[in-house]
Amino acid sequence: MDARDKQLLRSLRLELCTEVLVDGVVIQYLYQEGILTDSHVQEIKSQTTTQRKTMMLLDILPTRGPKAFDAFLDSLQEFPWVKEKLMVKRKEMTIEDPAGKARI
Repeated sequence: MDARDKQLLRSLRLELCTEVLVDGVVIQYLYQEGILTDSHVQEIKSQTTTQRKTMMLLDILPTRGPKAFDAFLDSLQEFPWVKEKLMVKRKEMTIEDPAGKARI
């Protein structure tokens, strides 16, 4: 996952935790696509609240390779407003800094 996508997930972390329920389609899709391993799925499911499950996923995703962010976007079928927000923010970050350097 590139630095821009990592920064995007970090900047929207709390918002994603309140809007996305990872228990259903999200983690199953990411598992199917090979982004998450069986142990990742078990680790996420073992968390006590839905927010903690989402936080755990957001901790794991940046370590899962270059396809992880796009697969995460694809997994958000049940949350089209979240997917749209991520895509818009991603595009804004690209326009602001076409060199690919994260601005804070």
